[in-house]
Amino acid sequence: MVAHVATVAFLGLEARGVEVQVQIAAGLPKFLVVGLPDKAVAESRERVHAALAAIGLSLPPKRITVNLSPADLPKEGSHYDLPIALGLLAAMGAIDTETLAGYLAVGELGLDGRVAPSPGVLLAAMHASARSLGLICPAAQGPEAAWAGDVEIVPAPDLIALLNHFRGSAVLRPPEPGEAALDGPGPDLAQVKGQETAKRALEIAAAGGHNLLMTGPPGAGKSLLAACLPGILPELTPSEALEVSMIASVAEALSDGRLIRSRPFRAPHHSASMVALVGGGLRVRPGEVSLAHLGVLFLDELPEFQRSALDSLRQPLETGTVSVARANAHVTFPARVQLVAAMNPCDRVAFLLPGVPLDSRRPKPECQQLQGNDLPARLKRRRRELRLFQREAAQRIGVAADTYLNWETGRRTPPTQYQHSIERFLTARVP
Repeated sequence: MVAHVATVAFLGLEARGVEVQVQIAAGLPKFLVVGLPDKAVAESRERVHAALAAIGLSLPPKRITVNLSPADLPKEGSHYDLPIALGLLAAMGAIDTETLAGYLAVGELGLDGRVAPSPGVLLAAMHASARSLGLICPAAQGPEAAWAGDVEIVPAPDLIALLNHFRGSAVLRPPEPGEAALDGPGPDLAQVKGQETAKRALEIAAAGGHNLLMTGPPGAGKSLLAACLPGILPELTPSEALEVSMIASVAEALSDGRLIRSRPFRAPHHSASMVALVGGGLRVRPGEVSLAHLGVLFLDELPEFQRSALDSLRQPLETGTVSVARANAHVTFPARVQLVAAMNPCDRVAFLLPGVPLDSRRPKPECQQLQGNDLPARLKRRRRELRLFQREAAQRIGVAADTYLNWETGRRTPPTQYQHSIERFLTARVP
């Protein structure tokens, strides 16, 4: 006899149907799992064996074969534990096989028979709804699965409760959809004092969906302005909220089955690798650009990111998707983001920004290193070289020394008619 249980395999945000076929035949005692399983699926034999023993059932001393069909599709994850256990129970006669034919099962098993949460339950529920099937899932993820709409949800806390449910002795109550996740109030753009030009640019970017690059000295408020952007973007529509929540479900970032209703804001560290940004890994998971789908991806200290990591963002920004190619699979994640980047000015252009002292740059390249142990003499020499440099700069630009000093200290902003002279002077002096 062969028992059949429906489940799914996750490829990006796509759930593909998988049939778990369990056969108990005469032969030497052996437990085989075939059908391109990864290590987590292969180890499910031990978890299923221990879980059945915990509820007082032992496997028969026969040859047990579990086939995950289609055999050419890679199977990854621990959510195959529950369908394999249900297939064994059906093959042993503990559950009616016709009853299981109307359900799709996902869930990880503990050694004591509990059904533990597993990623991707919302995607599995959407797939079950499209196939007019019910869904057997962990009880903790029942509210998450209920967002799929018109689908029968069986939230199983453990195998004993699931057996009693199908026998009719203790029916499990269907869960209610989890409440929408309402994040705490983020930074409000109205509370930002000053920076009127930057705030205007932020409003234009929000209205048109434009990407934004902010350049300014440390402490100017670049990170705060970027964090204010999600607050002035339109709210997610119900379909967009479901799409964002599906990505979070695959990444195991959906808490308590709450649907995400606010725009995502992701700010990866500048040491993040290419895989962390666009996704991938041994078990393909969405990266930061996909987790920021329909929201804001903020890259602070932009020049500090790896060149390969920045280059990998070209395709997502152009197409709105991320494609991760493997030898036996091709996974696609959505990645429609609004990119906001921030950087500190480099030495070449720091002088063009008000409030940035010019002496933060190196003086004349031909200046020799200060020598000697006489500190007052060294300071005097340093001041003298700095004054000479300031006079030369003022003369080359064509302004008075006092005017140049006001620009250098940030008390005045260089007029636009002098910017060409300033750029030419800096280009000539800085290698």
